[in-house]
Amino acid sequence: MKKQWGAGLSIVALAAALTACGGGTGTTPTTGTPATGTPTTVESTTAASAPAELKTASTAAGQVVVDAQGMSVYFFTKDVKDSGTSACTGACIAAWPPVLTESDEPAVEGITGTVGTISTPEGKKQVTISGLPVYYYIKDKAAGDVTGQGVNDVWYLVSPAGEMVKAPSAGY
Repeated sequence: MKKQWGAGLSIVALAAALTACGGGTGTTPTTGTPATGTPTTVESTTAASAPAELKTASTAAGQVVVDAQGMSVYFFTKDVKDSGTSACTGACIAAWPPVLTESDEPAVEGITGTVGTISTPEGKKQVTISGLPVYYYIKDKAAGDVTGQGVNDVWYLVSPAGEMVKAPSAGY
């Protein structure tokens, strides 16, 4: 019985967290359990021949930055470039998990923007591109999904040059 209450409370907490992020323009994420395998971290690489943690891929929105599994990454317009902090905290990170790494210099392929890291409040390393932290979107379930593009006019895909992709493309 206690496990059922705990699960119910977790679902309520997730619903509240998803509602709190990025304003309320009617595109607030719905509750649900993330698909198995939804990335929340980027694995560290140390060997020169190891696969890239971040790379580029062609999506419905054009060439964008993705992780090693092909999951799209996003910028948050409320972040301040080179501030060393993320503006997505508390309830926001439930819908927009940070792209994490264990490396001070994440391995990349095809990205021309400057890649680095900042420390999260939990002491983890969040990946940055062009001085801005990057995030996943919980509604992206498969490689190439770009459902977070333009959410609440504050979440945008990352171009290989490290810029926000603001122009919408047909097909998503």
